[in-house]
Amino acid sequence: MSDTPFIKQRHRKILFSGRRWRMRLVFWGGAIGVGVISVAFAAAATQATELFHTLVFNPWIALVLTPLGFTFSAWVAARYFPGSQGSGIPQAIAARHIRDTDMRSRILSLRLTFGKIMLTLFGLACGASIGREGPTVQVGAAIMLYSAKVGRMISQRGLILAGSAAGVAAAFNTPLAGIVFAIEEMSRAFELRTSGLVLIAVILAGMASLGLVGNYSYFGSNASMLTVTIDWVALPICGVLGGILGALFARTVLQINAMTGRYIARSPTRNVMLVAFIGGLIVALCGLISGGATYGTGYEAARQAVEGSGMSMLFAPLKFIATVASTCSGIPGGFFAPTLSIGAGLGEAIAALLHVHAPGAIVLLGMTAYFAGVVQAPITSAVILGEMTNASSMRLPLLLAALIGYGVSRVIQPESLYHAMARQFLVGLKKQD
Repeated sequence: MSDTPFIKQRHRKILFSGRRWRMRLVFWGGAIGVGVISVAFAAAATQATELFHTLVFNPWIALVLTPLGFTFSAWVAARYFPGSQGSGIPQAIAARHIRDTDMRSRILSLRLTFGKIMLTLFGLACGASIGREGPTVQVGAAIMLYSAKVGRMISQRGLILAGSAAGVAAAFNTPLAGIVFAIEEMSRAFELRTSGLVLIAVILAGMASLGLVGNYSYFGSNASMLTVTIDWVALPICGVLGGILGALFARTVLQINAMTGRYIARSPTRNVMLVAFIGGLIVALCGLISGGATYGTGYEAARQAVEGSGMSMLFAPLKFIATVASTCSGIPGGFFAPTLSIGAGLGEAIAALLHVHAPGAIVLLGMTAYFAGVVQAPITSAVILGEMTNASSMRLPLLLAALIGYGVSRVIQPESLYHAMARQFLVGLKKQD
């Protein structure tokens, strides 16, 4: 006897089920919400950065504003929004490994999401070398987890993955990078059961973003190509140096976080504020030395380098220091965009030293290699830089630079930074319990 009538009846029941339609509508609404909030977050981040430059009409004001702003932000985060500190991507990764649904909900609550957004904006208004992209991942994961509760869906881990991918896609207008990021960095594997959720969430969040701000390239357009020998010589140099410096960034952040964690445990309230104050002071000093270039995300500096404008040789090392200080200070904020700007500074320096034919292309190689060295996600690095700059002719060189950067980084720092930070976060949660 054929099973065809039974299968058709089952498919019909699934198609017209009121419960399943409620789940679908809630999921779709959550994905669109991620796109809308990501766009609003991006616009507010731009305004916060401009507010900082307005407040600092005299460069020396930053020596007061930035350390005090860091101190207040870290205190508010620790007191009222514990778990909001740092990037947000480690929290989303950690939430996927937690089996306790109540604890998972605390990490990705809407209340924490609100605090994450507001304090990230406050950090940018104080000149912190942070980005909004990591926090957008946590925001996206939290929104989709809340949708799971409303829609009574059981695949919480899959929805966290989908929300994270949607956050990356909407934050950068890079749908392919959002999907690759979910597979390569968030889950570290292709999960057939959640692939549909990730794809639909990315599409809907991307459509919401396109509807609000239109199609755009995050770092503008770059039509450069590697055409002469010296340009191809620069590729392995970018890969090796990007991998070394990316691994150095990761090791430095992890070691400082471990030390400050032990120090803060001795006297939590006082030491949280002291660590943040020192971090803010370092950021302010880097800003003074660089003429204000190292404050904020570094987006404008990187965009100008991609499009062919010059960049100071001091930018990359000073931005490196400022980003480490901001990341380890205990304030909410990511290092996605600052990392890309450091890579742009690295590529610009290599292009200037070698007198290459296509400096814009070498900037892209530096960004890709350094980012791959930091996060150890080479495919994501190549795809996201290709999408953000419309660099269709650079796909193979970007992938080669990312693979070299990744390989060199793995030798120096065996564990991915985001996953190592997620492990530190989980250890902290266990100590609190």
